[in-house]
Amino acid sequence: MPAKTPSERKSIATEGAHISWANTLDRTARTQHGRDAFTQTFLDAADGDPIRAEHLRKAHFTRMSRLSAKARRKASQPVPELAEAELAEAGGPLDAA
Repeated sequence: MPAKTPSERKSIATEGAHISWANTLDRTARTQHGRDAFTQTFLDAADGDPIRAEHLRKAHFTRMSRLSAKARRKASQPVPELAEAELAEAGGPLDAA
């Protein structure tokens, strides 16, 4: 059997994931262990104090939101012109050809 390309492997994995989730009757129960483990990380960081853990969780999601907004702003900015050194290295401006 010939080796699969990365694209084929990704397609097979995606198909398998869709089949797996289609066969899952209780999606909430399937993901409960992961949610519990995530919550436990905040409890561990707060030495078991649930109020401190909740503040740590809120701080985490606030930080994630801020970083996401920063990344979206950066992605929406136009690409700056190449610096002179980069232009020289690239062979000069495109219209010089």
